[in-house]
Amino acid sequence: MTTTAAQDPEGPPGPDGRTRSRPDQALREHARTSPGAALAVLPHVLRGALAWTDAHRTGFALPDDVLEPHTQVNATLKPLGELAQLCSTVRRATAPGSPEHEVAGDLVTYAWQEVARGELLLELLRAEPFAAYPYEIYAAFAGYGLRHEGFEALARPLTATRAWAHTEQHANRQLGLINSERRVGVVTHTDAGGVLARTWLGGLSEPWMFEGPSGYALTHTVFHLTDWGRMPDRVPEKIDAYLRTWLAPWADGCLESGQWDLTGELLAVAASLPGPAPLELLDAVWPVLADVQHPSGCLPETGPPARADGEPDPYPFMDCYHSTLVTAFAAALSLRSLRQSGETAPGRERHTP
Repeated sequence: MTTTAAQDPEGPPGPDGRTRSRPDQALREHARTSPGAALAVLPHVLRGALAWTDAHRTGFALPDDVLEPHTQVNATLKPLGELAQLCSTVRRATAPGSPEHEVAGDLVTYAWQEVARGELLLELLRAEPFAAYPYEIYAAFAGYGLRHEGFEALARPLTATRAWAHTEQHANRQLGLINSERRVGVVTHTDAGGVLARTWLGGLSEPWMFEGPSGYALTHTVFHLTDWGRMPDRVPEKIDAYLRTWLAPWADGCLESGQWDLTGELLAVAASLPGPAPLELLDAVWPVLADVQHPSGCLPETGPPARADGEPDPYPFMDCYHSTLVTAFAAALSLRSLRQSGETAPGRERHTP
């Protein structure tokens, strides 16, 4: 049976193993702000993170030998795919004509150009027909409306093979593949509901078992389930209630242990839930993350933040690009969630976003 706050008076430990307080107490140390604190800092946080990303776009550029076997995918194609995915979500979550909307769109266009408008992904698929990552990177663009006919012509028979349907991978990764198939527009290789039930989150795991790897598995389960925050109604009611109960102490543990990247992902999860935004959580955590953000707009993945000493690049690119992208992604979703909650508050007429 899943343990609730009433059954577990001390609450779960954070990523460092120390016991945390109950969900209703977990953020007291960090809640130094008043209602509306998130809305007060989010526009600046979003603009800063996008500005840093735009200024460092060459860090995402692919090397000339990207197709060679020795090239490290995690240092080349992975960052570029994340740029495309997260900036496409920022673009969808922001108002047309706003600077954030335009910068995010420019960055997606840049990423598409880096993969030669899909041609490079086709070459990857030819070289590694057994690998899922070229398809998943392509799906980030396809979900945005950027498509390559040749890639899809080759992918269709590959995704119909027995090997594709039986690739052995963790359940949250399999959800990512299902979401990629949805984006491309093909029949999914298996039922998403059955896969969700096998994830750490879908099993409503004991909340005190939360730590780094399970935290990232949890956040990506939500991202794949909701198509990166676009479809909150895909979150089942039991999972929604579970997350609304335990996101606060998990975020508190991440803040105490300086896990800024995972904190940002948890905030993105909070902003991807159906229904009203979790105001207390967003108001408590966003000002803390805003304090961590360097004046240049970047944030480190972990560890003590750099002092604002005028250094334009306080961290190596690989140590901050992901956490900075995640911050922009989470900020855009949080702003959307808070504004929609305001539009549907009592006494206010609902408007179509």
